[in-house]
Amino acid sequence: MPLKSRFIITMLLTIWLLGTISFAQAQSEGASAGRAQIDSASASNTPGIQAATQDSIIVDAQGRVVVPPASDLAMKRYRSGNVLWVVDLLLGFLIPLVILFTGFSAWMRDTARKIGKKWFFLVAIYFILYTLVEYIIGFPLSYYEGFVREHAYGLSNQAFGKWFGDSIKELIIGLVVGALVIWLPYLLLKKAPKRWWLYTGIGAIPFIFFFLMISPIWIAPLFNDYGPMKDKALETKILNLADRAGIEGARVFEVNKSVDTKTVNAYVTGFAGSKRIVLWDTILQKLNPDEVLFVMGHEMAHYVMHHIIKTIFLTSLLIMAGLWVVHRTSGYFITRYQNRFGFDHLGDIASLPLLSVLFSLVMLFTTPVMNVYSRYLEHESDRFGLEITQNNFAGATAFVKLQSENLGNPRPGWFYKLMRSDHPPIGERVDFMNSYHPWKSGQPLKYGKLFKPISVAGSNTTQ
Repeated sequence: MPLKSRFIITMLLTIWLLGTISFAQAQSEGASAGRAQIDSASASNTPGIQAATQDSIIVDAQGRVVVPPASDLAMKRYRSGNVLWVVDLLLGFLIPLVILFTGFSAWMRDTARKIGKKWFFLVAIYFILYTLVEYIIGFPLSYYEGFVREHAYGLSNQAFGKWFGDSIKELIIGLVVGALVIWLPYLLLKKAPKRWWLYTGIGAIPFIFFFLMISPIWIAPLFNDYGPMKDKALETKILNLADRAGIEGARVFEVNKSVDTKTVNAYVTGFAGSKRIVLWDTILQKLNPDEVLFVMGHEMAHYVMHHIIKTIFLTSLLIMAGLWVVHRTSGYFITRYQNRFGFDHLGDIASLPLLSVLFSLVMLFTTPVMNVYSRYLEHESDRFGLEITQNNFAGATAFVKLQSENLGNPRPGWFYKLMRSDHPPIGERVDFMNSYHPWKSGQPLKYGKLFKPISVAGSNTTQ
C-alpha cells in the first residue's frame, strides 16, 4: 500500500479512536448525572400521573389504562439515540468509502492473494481482513452504545468482561459465517455477470432459513444459559396457550438475560423440532402472569401467522432489488475511479466496500417500507394476543411497564416512526389495548378460526 494511503488510514484511525472515546466519556458523565436528578423527581413530572412502575398503573374514569408521559430520562435517551442513529448511519457510509478511495481495499486484496493463493481462500481472507478493520474502527462507538450508554441509563447489569466476550463471539461467528458464504455472490458475478443479483437474492432464502434453524439451538446458547422455566404453574399456562394457538411440541426456556440487561423480552422461534418459546428472566421478574400470557400470545402470533417466513421472502425481494441497483450503478463508479479503487470490475473482491455502500444506500430508502410492513405485523400480533387472551387490562399494563422498564418514548416524532420504528409506538398500542374488545359485543374475532377450543379444565382465557 502506498505510504500516503497508510498515513491517511493511520490518521483516520487515530482521530476516530480519540474522538469516539472522548464522546463516550462526555455522554456517560452527562447521562449519569441526569439519572441522579431524575430518580428523585420523575414521579412528579406530570400532575396527577405517576411514572409507571411494577405496582403503579393509572386508570382513568372509563377504566382505560393511561399512557404515562415519557420521563425526562427516557426523552434524554430518545434524543441522544436519534443523534447516535445519524452517527452510525454516516459512519456506515464513511468507513467503506475511505477504505475504497485510499486504495486500502485493493491492498487488502493483494495481501489476501499472497496468503490465500487460490481464489476461494483469497475471497475468505479478504473478507476476514475487511471485517476486522471495520470492527476495530467501530469498536469505540460500539463500546459506548452497547456498554457505557446502557449502564449510564441504568438499563444494563453486564460486566465489561461479559460484554467484551459477547462482542468477540459475535465477531467470530460473523467471520466464520461470512467467510463461508461471501464466495457465492462473487462466484455468481464471475459465472453469471448479468443475472448474479437475481441468483444471489434467491440463494439468500435457504441460507436465512438454515440460519434460523440452527440459531436457537447452536448460536443463542453461546451467549446466555437456556434452562427450564422455574415457575411451573406459569409454564403450564403458557403451554396451554401455545396448544390453543396451534403450536404443538414446543419447549419453554428461561434465559438468564438479567446478567446482561434490565430490559425485557420474549419470543417464539425455530421450525419443526427446533420450536422454542423463550422468555428472558427479566420479563418474568417484572410482569405479572396475566401480562406474560398476553406477551406470549403476541409472540405466538408471529409464529402461527408465518410472519417470519413472509418477512424472509420480502427481505429476499429487497435484497434482489438492492443488488440490481448495485449491478446497474457500480459500473459508473468503477469506470470513473478505478485508478483510486485499484480494481476495474465488480467481480473483484476488493469491490466489497463499494457493493456495501451502494446496497446500504438502497436499503436506507426502503427502510420506511419495511418499517410500515413490520408495524403492520406487530399490530396484527397485538390483535391476536388480545383475541386469544381477551385480557385488555393485562395487554395495556404490559406495554406501560415495557415503556417504563425500557425507557421508551410512547409517542415519538414522525421521522423516528418513519425511519427507526419497526414496532408501533407504545402509546398507540396501549390505545388499541383499551379500545379493541369485539368479544364484549358478540362480534366475530378476526383470528378466532386459528384458535383451538378452550379446555374446560385448564382455561387461561379471561372472558
